[in-house]
Amino acid sequence: MRTGVIAKKVGMTRLFQDDGRHVPVTVLSLEDCQVVSVRTEDRDGYVAVQLGAGTAKQKNVNKPQREHFAKAEVPLKMKVAEFRVADDALLDVGATIAASHFVPGQLVDVAGHTQGKGFAGPMKRWGFGGLRATHGVSLSHRSHGSTGNRQDPGKVFKNKKMAGHMGDRMRTQQNLEIVRVDDERGLIFVKGSVPGSKNTWLTVEDAVKVSRHADAPYPAGLKQAGGDNNSNDAPETPAEDTAAPEATEGQEG
Repeated sequence: MRTGVIAKKVGMTRLFQDDGRHVPVTVLSLEDCQVVSVRTEDRDGYVAVQLGAGTAKQKNVNKPQREHFAKAEVPLKMKVAEFRVADDALLDVGATIAASHFVPGQLVDVAGHTQGKGFAGPMKRWGFGGLRATHGVSLSHRSHGSTGNRQDPGKVFKNKKMAGHMGDRMRTQQNLEIVRVDDERGLIFVKGSVPGSKNTWLTVEDAVKVSRHADAPYPAGLKQAGGDNNSNDAPETPAEDTAAPEATEGQEG
């Protein structure tokens, strides 16, 4: 089980495939998604990775949080989240996760707060049909009708569908396909829509209902100090394999 990432929703657009078809996608941006802390079984009782993303102003971060980030030697973060991982998937504190952590064709689960709709009536909030347009109904055509019962039970039951605050709830969209990743700009293109409005912080994890993609780097796709993205899968062997044919061609020529 790998760690997820913290991403910011940029907006929606479309990408064109080689055969001319266009795919509606949501653009997610990785803004300095770094490992802030790790949780171990011996010390904390569980294994997890704590990530931070974005850049926060010092006046917006309290002193305990500033000390926490200073201990990890990372900049002040705007968003922090924890992800449960396997014992062999722990990362070094300060490591930066790249967009290549996910690969095209992989399925992911995206979680975040939905768009807030404010105070809404029962017809918009729950899909009620409303009251009749005539035959004695006046000034209450869009009301929800009867609220409770008679003296027995003499109360309104909990979870009664009534008017109230709509939206701004934590929701998870499952099995969304990764269409494309852009390592240089730190962008992930996800097919379809995701919860939240623009500039909303989201968490993106491997889909729990399907197996992890075979090409997904394990334990993570990391961004190196030199700017080249790399994973901990020791990709030096493919580089040597590609270099050998070039030397052979040079000798034959």
